[in-house]
Amino acid sequence: MNSQLSHAFKQFAIEQCEGSSPFYKALSLNIAEDSELLEICKDAKEGQPVPNLLFGAVQYLLMKESHHVLRAFYPGLTENPETGQSPFPAFKEFVLTHHKQIRDLLRKRRVQTNEVRRCAYLYPVFVSLYREVKKPLSLIEIGTSAGLQLLWDQYAYSYGDALYGNQSSMLTLSSEVRNGRLPDLSVGVPPVERRIGVDLNISDLTHEDDRLWLKALIWPEHHDRRRNFDQASVILRENPPKLIEGKGVDLLPELASQSEQDTLLCIFHTHVANQMPAHVREDLMEKVEALGDTRDTAHIFNNITDGKLRVDLYVDGRCTRYLIGDTDGHGRWFEWNDVKWQGE
Repeated sequence: MNSQLSHAFKQFAIEQCEGSSPFYKALSLNIAEDSELLEICKDAKEGQPVPNLLFGAVQYLLMKESHHVLRAFYPGLTENPETGQSPFPAFKEFVLTHHKQIRDLLRKRRVQTNEVRRCAYLYPVFVSLYREVKKPLSLIEIGTSAGLQLLWDQYAYSYGDALYGNQSSMLTLSSEVRNGRLPDLSVGVPPVERRIGVDLNISDLTHEDDRLWLKALIWPEHHDRRRNFDQASVILRENPPKLIEGKGVDLLPELASQSEQDTLLCIFHTHVANQMPAHVREDLMEKVEALGDTRDTAHIFNNITDGKLRVDLYVDGRCTRYLIGDTDGHGRWFEWNDVKWQGE
């Protein structure tokens, strides 16, 4: 049995599924003890989170196979899921029966959960940056997947009180603020001059296969995430951003040169840096610092030094570093650690 993969599934069950997906937690603990399934998982692309990749591959195939018995256990694929017996025997049978297709998906696909609700904690960051620097924003998102987060200014936001953002949007993203107090959001939606997304593998939501794959990465019990994804997909198809396939860190200087000098260059990425090798993360930080020496630049990120959301703001060549706080991976909640912007 592959002990490293076994540990990955146990860790996934305890650290990520607890309180969020009892279905995936139960499956993960069983997979961790099953040598046949772990052997199949060895085909996963290096650097990818294997549990997410396997579960995405299985749900993707199930979406296309409407009569398999395993569908009866999936909350996202049936109205009244089976709860009286363990789903693992049916799950294992499905994986073994479809092992060639699953191995192929593990080798070719990536975990690119384009979680649009993360925009709920990005929105107050962009508002704060606009209020601080008083310049239109130019956006570069590294690891953009399908580009849903690039359109953060097209959505409405609810934090338990008033409605913010684009209040006429068909999509309202709700999130809970833990610790601290949000900044003043009354300034309205900041103007965006230019937006570019870059990814090793762009997901094109106008292609049904790509759309299904991204939807398959959403966990079965998360009905609200599926609704958000469907509505955000409609908005994106009506307002398609510029998406470029390639290595975001390598392309960063060239992409930055395309943005007007009198804008605030905003380089952002969420839950992406953990998939970068250490030398790439170091290169990214050096390139951002070099850009900050020549123009006003903001770097919004997590998973470089730790999982917390951080902002490095370069104005007139001087850097101020802000710690925003912890965030839920799916954007259900976030902290705002009494962040004091210089303009406040």
